[in-house]
Amino acid sequence: MYVKLCGLRTAADVAAAVDAGADAVGFVLSASVRQVDVDTARRLVREVPPHVLAIGVFSGVVAAEVRRLAEESGIGAIQLHGDYPRSAFEDVSGVGVPLVRAVALTADTDVRVGAYGEEMLLLDSPDAGSGHRWDLSALDGSRPEGRWLLAGGLGVGNVADAVARARPWGVDVSSGIEASRGVKDHGLMREFVAAARSA
Repeated sequence: MYVKLCGLRTAADVAAAVDAGADAVGFVLSASVRQVDVDTARRLVREVPPHVLAIGVFSGVVAAEVRRLAEESGIGAIQLHGDYPRSAFEDVSGVGVPLVRAVALTADTDVRVGAYGEEMLLLDSPDAGSGHRWDLSALDGSRPEGRWLLAGGLGVGNVADAVARARPWGVDVSSGIEASRGVKDHGLMREFVAAARSA
């Protein structure tokens, strides 16, 4: 089970995520309570070992700015979160790092992994970062195949059940590992990784 811990803001967060066994960590480089500036992101990326993927998360940021921030921060992958068109993925592909397409599941969502040139697909709550769960039964008629991550309202107490029901390739969490909004709980980070992999 691939596990991404998102919204990290400090070197201690990164160390705890790595110690917990995370496969990927996410740094939010757009407007959010979890946002870090490009200088902080660059500093944190240096703390991430090679076997852990450092993902820059962008929402509502135009492609040209995504490219600039990605290159300046040195992130290892780009996550475009929200209603980005296929052309935006084409525009940022020149950075030369893997792409993640993160969207809410609707009747119109293309759930084919790679449909926009991305290496991973992430299915999230319509209210990303809120901690709100969404109805996993929506996957019954449109379950992705391949490298896709489940997100949205996951936490220590429900991730194992969500994995058993949705059968994703991986999971992503942010608010579910926080002591307070935007502040990570390192104990919850360890517990979440263990719970996700126990399913």
